[in-house]
Amino acid sequence: MAAANDWELLASLLRYPEGDAAADAGRCAEALEASDPQAAEHVRAFLGETRGLSPGDLQALFTSTFDLDPVCSLEVGWHLFGENYERGEFLVKMRNELRRLGLPESSELPDHLTHALAALGRMEPEEAGEFAAACLYPALDKMLAGITRKPNPYQSILRAVIHLLESRHGRFVPEPVPAEPVFRILNSGGA
Repeated sequence: MAAANDWELLASLLRYPEGDAAADAGRCAEALEASDPQAAEHVRAFLGETRGLSPGDLQALFTSTFDLDPVCSLEVGWHLFGENYERGEFLVKMRNELRRLGLPESSELPDHLTHALAALGRMEPEEAGEFAAACLYPALDKMLAGITRKPNPYQSILRAVIHLLESRHGRFVPEPVPAEPVFRILNSGGA
């Protein structure tokens, strides 16, 4: 399950940084080197950009990037649906999908990017491609657009995720996806 490891390693870099974040990023870059050198290079760029930051500074950067700025929120459903009713449905479907795939929840909402990446790594390839096209690309594109307004090392991690998605699942630009097809993709987990 090497693919799941890659997704979970990238997801670990999108959690609130605790412990040795540089070591985590180094392990991620090393693991990605064999499967996707370009994604590994993005992670190494993050390492270079954060070298010299104290753990507290990195935590402050993470919080200001993802928690205090809704344009770059790590909640996939928020980017797809905003605060509309459909987001609630998406949260329920994601929770069911996490259960179906045997993934534990954390203190984050079920639509958090870390959960979505872990789920992606356990999906069958066709299902993962559909999930990426309908949910992840639209959300990641909005996150990246929000983060590129000013220089930010986390931009490199989002680019690594996007690059790995493109190399594993291709990239096409679908028309905007209404809520129903997204729910059909995640419907295997029940209601």
